Amino acid sequence: MMENNTKLEEAIKNLCSALKKDEDYYYSWQSNIAMAFQDEYNRNSKKYKNSVDIHTISNNAAKYFLDLLINN
Repeated sequence: MMENNTKLEEAIKNLCSALKKDEDYYYSWQSNIAMAFQDEYNRNSKKYKNSVDIHTISNNAAKYFLDLLINN
C-alpha cells in the first residue's frame, strides 16, 4: 500500500511540475476543466433557477471532468 501512495505522490508532483513549467500544457488543462463546467451547465441550465445552484453545477462539472480524465 505504501508503494502505491509513493507512486501517486510522485505522479501528482510530476503533473504539478509540468503544469507550472509549460504554459500550453497548463492551458490545455484549464480548457478541459472549463469545458467540463460549460458542458455540465448547458446540460442542466434549465433546471437551475438561481446562482445559488452554481455549487451543484460546479460539483457536477468536477465529477464530469474527473470521469473524463480517468476514462481516457
